[in-house]
Amino acid sequence: MTFRAVIAALAGAAAIALPIAASAQDRIGPGFTNDRPDGPRRRDWLLTADRTPEGGFRLGNPNASIKVVEYLSTTCPHCAEFAHRGGERLFQQYVRSGHVSIEYRNYYLNGVDIAAALLSRCARPRDYFTMTHALLGSQPQWMGRVSAITPEQRAALQALPPLEVAKRLVSMLGLDAIGERHGITPQVRAQCLTQASLDQLDVLHSAGAAAGVNGTPTFFINGQMTQANTWEAIEPLLHH
Repeated sequence: MTFRAVIAALAGAAAIALPIAASAQDRIGPGFTNDRPDGPRRRDWLLTADRTPEGGFRLGNPNASIKVVEYLSTTCPHCAEFAHRGGERLFQQYVRSGHVSIEYRNYYLNGVDIAAALLSRCARPRDYFTMTHALLGSQPQWMGRVSAITPEQRAALQALPPLEVAKRLVSMLGLDAIGERHGITPQVRAQCLTQASLDQLDVLHSAGAAAGVNGTPTFFINGQMTQANTWEAIEPLLHH
């Protein structure tokens, strides 16, 4: 399916499936605190976040011995489940120490996902991670609003260019409120939600597909794709 078809697909869809994991996602992702690991002389790598040349967002030591890349979708229940089950341990133990770095690369699955990913990428690198985890943790709430979109609204969305569809969905699904809690003010949105940003997201998606990604979450460890996609399967690979 082409990029434009993906973002327009919402208009013809009856609904977007809600996450299968209904448990509260209250421990997703890094808890950024002022505590220093193992005393004041130990560097806290949770304070180091940046954009990568490939278009992702990396948290942790750029020279970590284990470099993890996760292709994820904000609407993917399995991505939320992975973050819920392993996020705290992954970030607090492995990333914080500098042994592991984690890079998120957005891989959209539908028009709703494009809107959420596009908005999250407006955040500063460190805020991008906390916002992504907030989106994963609150999937039932904001994705639940899709079913309230009327047939008339769907028809109107279908007539719009992809960027305008994304902008409308940001507001219709309450994503703008989530963004504001992570530093994405209306002024930031106005400057960030551009065709260039949408094109960058498309390039990231195409590169993932070319590397063999066809679903989420998909993990690469030190450049090699792994079939593991649960925390229980991924954690043993972080000890190498």
